[in-house]
Amino acid sequence: MNAINDKQTLSTRDIQALDSAHFLHPFTDFKDLAARGARVITRGEGIYVWDSEGDKMLDAMSGLWCVNVGYGRKELADAAYQQMMTLPFYNSFFQTTNVPAVKLAARLAALAPKVGERSFEHVFYSSSGSESNDSNVRMVRRYWDLLGQPRRKVIIGRMNAYHGSTMAGASLGGMTGMHAQGDLPIPNITHIEQPYFFEKGLPGETADEFGFRAARWLEEKILAVGPERVAAFIGEPVQGAGGVIIPPATYWPEIQRIVDKYGILLISDEVICAFGRVGHWFAYEKFGYKPDLVTFAKGVTSGYIPLGGVMVGNRVAEVLIEKGGEFNHGYTYSGHPVACAVALANLDLMEREQLPQRVKGELGAYFARRYAELNEHPLVGLAETCGFMAGLVLVKNKQTRERFGSDATLVGMVCRGHCFRNGLIMRAVDDRMIIAPPLVMTTSDIDEMMRLIRLALDLTHKDLKEKGLL
Repeated sequence: MNAINDKQTLSTRDIQALDSAHFLHPFTDFKDLAARGARVITRGEGIYVWDSEGDKMLDAMSGLWCVNVGYGRKELADAAYQQMMTLPFYNSFFQTTNVPAVKLAARLAALAPKVGERSFEHVFYSSSGSESNDSNVRMVRRYWDLLGQPRRKVIIGRMNAYHGSTMAGASLGGMTGMHAQGDLPIPNITHIEQPYFFEKGLPGETADEFGFRAARWLEEKILAVGPERVAAFIGEPVQGAGGVIIPPATYWPEIQRIVDKYGILLISDEVICAFGRVGHWFAYEKFGYKPDLVTFAKGVTSGYIPLGGVMVGNRVAEVLIEKGGEFNHGYTYSGHPVACAVALANLDLMEREQLPQRVKGELGAYFARRYAELNEHPLVGLAETCGFMAGLVLVKNKQTRERFGSDATLVGMVCRGHCFRNGLIMRAVDDRMIIAPPLVMTTSDIDEMMRLIRLALDLTHKDLKEKGLL
């Protein structure tokens, strides 16, 4: 296609052709996408987005777990514009700083719940969750070096967890498809099983009993590696990209007991779960544990502009500051003034509209009640929520909980297709269907979302019967 200018009006096919010719998408089969053509999203308002053909879709995934305040919030656009006209960029190297970055760091420190020696007074900025988790690896290993324990390099993660797609982030995560490309994980990163009761629970075992057993897989791994070599454990409060895997209530307190017993650091990856998603500013408060480092991104700006970082607990920060000298790590956009200004406006908006409190209170309870009704559907083995995150398992036999086995991915994509064709964005993770809707939803929005989900399930049930999969 010939060169274009920004004033040309392009058809959907024109945009798709340019997309195929020039844009390599993340987590995409490039050849397959070129054959089918990408869906072109052109605008958003509230909880809805529209594509280039004029189709309206309820975005039950908040973009990618991030548009917490919904689309079209003028306050955030104004904050970006004002900061761009004042100071669009300056770096944080060479003993310089900027006002929005300082204000945001202080604001985040004030929002983070206090947990004794693991209180949070310091922030290390990045532009994404992936970069933030790379920073965690650097800080954790530097911490132990400074304490005279350089053998403590091993970081333990979980299978089916997602911590980003950089070399370190993908290694910390436990997704085998990612590890199969690029010789991952990198050295000194290992994994334990995920706390997925529906799949891993034993006959007759309660969820609480399973929670204790799943947490103790960490202790077994620490002993296998050698406690003197283990630096940290990293986990998402609720596993997001893995399918909204919600751990039993006993899991995180037992994890806390184990990391305390062996003196290792605890990293809470809250890229998805922070900023109201589970009804708290930070999810570790909900689940009752005390991390040393908290990864954040996504909801800090509601996805309006890239920003990420690490909340660094006092236990770690004091060692890095008092004993560390120069920390040879950072990014061009660490503390970007425009991103930080948008984050401040986003937090103002969330506080003014009490979005975390609404998710924790009556609105979240209403969502949980409505979503639980899906447990009655013949295709659903389990439907569960945590704040404004939810997942359900598609099963072949509801009574026996028989799964679809090798057809799991196909079944999930059939359901996803019915969602999209009927104006709903819902994500498929094999046989799990997941959502993370905007926090600005009303009860009537929830009712409409549930109507669309049930419609998609009904159509999927009919489709699978016709395909002979039920």
